[in-house]
Amino acid sequence: MSEKTPSPKKRRWYHNLADAYTITARTYTWIPWALAGAALASITIALVLAWATSGTLATYLSWGLVGVLTGALAAMALLAWLVRPAMYQQIDGTLGAVYAVLSQIKSGWIVSEEPIAGTRNKDIVWRIIGRPGVVLISEGPSSRVRPLLEAERKKVMRVAKNVPVHLIEVGNDDHQVPLKKLEGTLRRLKNVLTKEEVPAISQRLAALSRAGASIPKGVDLTRVRPSRRALRGR
Repeated sequence: MSEKTPSPKKRRWYHNLADAYTITARTYTWIPWALAGAALASITIALVLAWATSGTLATYLSWGLVGVLTGALAAMALLAWLVRPAMYQQIDGTLGAVYAVLSQIKSGWIVSEEPIAGTRNKDIVWRIIGRPGVVLISEGPSSRVRPLLEAERKKVMRVAKNVPVHLIEVGNDDHQVPLKKLEGTLRRLKNVLTKEEVPAISQRLAALSRAGASIPKGVDLTRVRPSRRALRGR
């Protein structure tokens, strides 16, 4: 009788909070002081309000409780605001960093889970589809990824002639988009397609993926995403 594979342990909210702190503190070493300052500022304001109203023990206790809760919320809000740019800074230049950004997009885009093109030099191209059209996003030096992007653009145009195709080079060379600005760049693209047209175009382009991505033999697609466990320091 075969043994059952143990199910993964359920991650609770405080596990995610601890991971967010670990990731953020790795980039922003001052984050402990900032979190403590946000919490203490909220508590101080609450106690001042208690003193300004009546100054009774009950008032101090009630306002103190409000201050503690508000301080905790302020600290968590600050952490939530900083964790994403901290993560992007840590994975910048890592193979598959673009996918880490694309995976944070909540809705409106259909994101390819694997690169659609790549080279042995670890230059890769991702494809996402949304109301602005088809967006091809590269990772690698500009001089090497431009031919890749152009080749993939021509493939898209063959099956979706009237659909806008946007080319974005992610990197730190001149005229490239830094990783931390990729999400904002996508948000600024104007909507052209309807919500109904997006999945239809995605199905047409899926045929390109089934025909085989432009990936040389020997390039492992499973290694093109940053390890979340490594980010958490585990």
